[in-house]
Parts: sequence; C-alpha cells; structure tokens
Amino acid sequence: MALDAICLAAIRVELSRQITGMKIDKVQQPERDMIVLSLRGPGAPQRRLLISSGTGDARLHLTEYKFENPGSPPMFCMLLRKHLTGARVICITQPPSERVLKLTLQAPDAMGVISEKCIIVELIGRSSNIILTDSDGIIIGCLRHIGGELSDKRDVLPGLLYRPPPAQSGKLDPFGVTADKWQDMFKRAVEKTADKWLLSGFSALSPLICRELSWRAYGETDFRIDMISDGGAALSREFFSLIEQAALERFEPWIVAGLDKTPRDFSYTCIKQYEDALNTQQYENFSALLDDFYTRTAQITRLKQRAAATSKTVKNAHDRLMRKLTLQKAELDKTVDRDRHRECGDIITANLHLINKGQSTLTALDFYSKDGGTREIALDPRKTPQQNAQKYYKDYTKAKNAERFLTEQIRLGENELEYLRSVIAEIDLADGARGLSEIRSELIQTGYIRPQKHSKEKTAESEPLRFESSTGMQILAGKNNAQNDKLTLKTAAKSDIWLHAQKSHGAHVIILCYAATPDETSLFEAATIAAYYSSARSGGKVPVDYTLVKQVKKQPGGRPGMVIYTDYKTIIATPDEELINRMKRL
Repeated sequence: MALDAICLAAIRVELSRQITGMKIDKVQQPERDMIVLSLRGPGAPQRRLLISSGTGDARLHLTEYKFENPGSPPMFCMLLRKHLTGARVICITQPPSERVLKLTLQAPDAMGVISEKCIIVELIGRSSNIILTDSDGIIIGCLRHIGGELSDKRDVLPGLLYRPPPAQSGKLDPFGVTADKWQDMFKRAVEKTADKWLLSGFSALSPLICRELSWRAYGETDFRIDMISDGGAALSREFFSLIEQAALERFEPWIVAGLDKTPRDFSYTCIKQYEDALNTQQYENFSALLDDFYTRTAQITRLKQRAAATSKTVKNAHDRLMRKLTLQKAELDKTVDRDRHRECGDIITANLHLINKGQSTLTALDFYSKDGGTREIALDPRKTPQQNAQKYYKDYTKAKNAERFLTEQIRLGENELEYLRSVIAEIDLADGARGLSEIRSELIQTGYIRPQKHSKEKTAESEPLRFESSTGMQILAGKNNAQNDKLTLKTAAKSDIWLHAQKSHGAHVIILCYAATPDETSLFEAATIAAYYSSARSGGKVPVDYTLVKQVKKQPGGRPGMVIYTDYKTIIATPDEELINRMKRL
C-alpha cells in the first residue's frame, strides 16, 4: 500500500496548514465507506475533506469533486451531523509511525456548550474505520462496528473507551533506530533480498519505498543480501537519508503513471526504480495527487459496479426479445407460401367427384399452373373430401392472420429492442448514482424491474446537464430517456434547436434560443455535446442531426425518449471531453 505512515504524515502536515481553524459546515456520506466534510473559514475558500475507509482506497485528503447524496442519509451520517455541524478543527495529530490520524474538534452540543470531539481515521487495510469520540475518549459512533462476544479482535463499539490499534509486532519505528542498531539488525538478516529485509524489520515503510531504497543503493529493487559487499553501507545511507527528510517534513508528492498516463502508484519522494518503463510526475500538493489517483478512478469503478446489475437485467431482456423476434420471423417466413393452401383447397373442391373416402393423395389438373400440368395433393384418409378441402382453407386463413399478427408483433418488438438498446447506452453514459437511480425508476415504470415493496428511498428528480457555449448561449442535455422526453416535449420552446446523434442512442440536446438564431459556434458546440453523450462517442467523427423543436414529435406508442423528426440538417462533430468540461455548468 503506497499510503504508508510516512506518506500519511505528509498529508497530515499539508492538511494542518490548510484546514486548522475552519468550521464544518456540512456532512455527507455519499458512499457506504466515505465521509465528506464541507469546511469554511474566514478569508479561506470553501474546502471539502474526503475521508474514506474503503478496502484498497482508504485515504484522507481535500477533494475538488462533488458527490451526490443518497435519497436518505445513513445513520452514521446523521450522527456526525448532530455532533459535528459547526465544529471547528483545532489540530490534526498522528501516533508515531502509525496509519492513524486524529482530528481534534471543538463542537457545540445541543445546549450550545463547547466541548471537544475527535474524529479518528484508521487507515489499516480491511480494518480501516472512521470513529467519533468525546473528550473522554468514549466512542460515540463508528462507521464499522468491530467486536462482540464472538470476536477476538479489538472492540470498536459505541459506548466503549477507544483503544488504538495494536502496534505491528516485530517491527521497529524507523525514526527511533540508531546507526548501531541498524547495523546490528542487518548482520542478523535472514531475508534473501534487501527490500524484504526492510519491509519485515521496520514499520511505516511501504513495499514501494523498500524497493526504491534497494534500487538507490544497489541498482536493483530486489538485490540479494548475500551479494552485498559493503556491509550494507549504501543501504544504510539511503535509509537514514529518507528518514531524515521525513523527520524534517520535507515531502514531495510524486505519482507514477504508465506510458498511457494511467496512474500506477504514488509516494512522498521521487520514485526512480522504474527508469524508462513508467513515467513520474510531481504534483503541487498531496490532495490533488490523491484526488487524481483515487477519487476519479473510484468514481468510475463504483459507477460500473452499480451499473452492472441494472445492465445485466436490461441485457437479459434484450437477449430474450432477440430470441423471440428470431422465432417470430421464422414463423412469418412460413406464411409466405400460404396461397398454396388456398389453391389446394380449390383443386380439391373442383375434383370432389374423383375422390374416394380413405384416399391419401389426389393427382389432378393444376389450373393455377401456367403450363397446365398436374398437382399432387396430400389428403387425410380419415377425413371426407369436403373436410380435406376445409382443412386447406383453414390453413390458408390461419397463415393469412398469422402474417398480419406477426408483422405487427415484430414491429412492436423491434421498437422495444431499440428502446432497450437506448437504455443500455444510457447506463454506459451514466455519470452518477442519481442518474442510475433514475434509469432504474424508468425501468420500473416500463415493467422491466419489479419495485421493492418495502423500499422507503425516493429518487429525487435531477436536472438535465447544463452547458454554456463560447458565445454565451445556454444548452441543455438529457441524462436518460425520461429526461429526454421531458426536455424535448415539455421544457423546450418550439423555436429552440433540437440535436441528436444520427442513428445512435444518446441525449436529446436543446439550444435555448429565446427566439434568436443560434450562431455557428454554439451550433457546433451543441453538436459536440450530442456526439459526446451518445453511443457513438468512441467512434471518432459523429453525424449529428438538428432541427427546430416543433419538428420533433413523440413516436406513436413509443417508449420514453423515442421520437420522430423532420426537416433536419446534419453536422459532423467530434466528441471532445476537454471542450465538454469547459462548457459544463453546475
């Protein structure tokens, strides 16, 4: 884990300068294991402190991202709001070489009396936790309840006295090690490589840092100890140099990224062990680094996880409908030869006098044949000649009715298939939990998802995406089918401009004209929005149709978001995320 105790110390130093003295204005819990505190202070910009105890992404830093609240706040969030709203940050401390931070706060109680409260953030892997205590160290609440009669772990439960996590056994604090002690430990090393020895002998050092020290000393990240010829002098020099810089609080935020710019790791010192295989980049501060490394990636990952169940439901419905349509089309193909049944009935009727009961075939003049030949017709020997003729007429009528019925069912099925494909595109383009909730609500209304009987959570209706063109024109874009319907058919004026990616599923985009004619720049930028928020986003250049809103009509009997439009023109646009972010307005 790159966020070791020394890296956490660097974050503590940075946060102490930035948020000490600020007051907590708002408390959010957008995810099960994440808390966001909005902070304000005199003469300082509003800041948001993100605290996460998630497995694999536990961290603490300021964030520039905004998060959506769930429909109803979790119990821990309400507890924090009760005790921390209006609280002032007094100091941030850290036990020596531990991945634990303590935010000491002064908070008013229900009677307005100022008392001390503490938020203790434990970033210790799977046991990471966020704990609220009073001035006596009694736990008021915690994100994860740990312990009980059946547990052998440290108890972390409301009402108990807070006890810090046990120290790592067998490891020394690198800040308290002398050169003699270090040399004595090195002589008794049993590990095969230098990085493994450092990792097993000292706390506060991550595997990345241990490999870096080995590389700086001997040019290899896993240099074998039995190959060291200087008694560990080079390794000792690099070790104490790093510890000295940390003790003096000289930290530098560095990120390690792949050649495709994907973040791979980060540290408080420049990482050189990868040489030309990976790139390194220095950031202005640790909060910006962690925001890039964790928050953006975590948002994408969480969104994909949430979307997976909904996407699976829709894709299953899509696949079932595809199989149904295949069978219906096969049945429709069988009706093509229906006239032959009627002809056979006519020939049997014309030759009733030649047919004897029990006869299995009839060979008679085919008066439907152009060359005047004969036709052999199969008969049911158990039926009379008249009954055989009636059977062929019934088969003809059945096929004729089936053609009419199947043609209509296939038309409806193909429309439904297009709707499901549009929902799949919506899920892929969804940019938040609320957007996914609205898609689920739409699927409940259309009967694809069963509503939960005892669910009390209500999805607040969100607003469409808002943009402003370079020339100041306002542009709106729907996030889902239901919002597309409302935006195009109710919100937009008849004189506004409507845009949509051609022959692709995606957002309805509206340029608010206010009876004016949009300039070419605004039209092009709106087309870029339509291309970006469409299923053709990854396809390079995208044709986008545009017309007046009055030329757009709801498709008769169509599902949400399905419209027909006329008198349109087409513009070619390229999805441009940078331009989209520049135009987007909150």
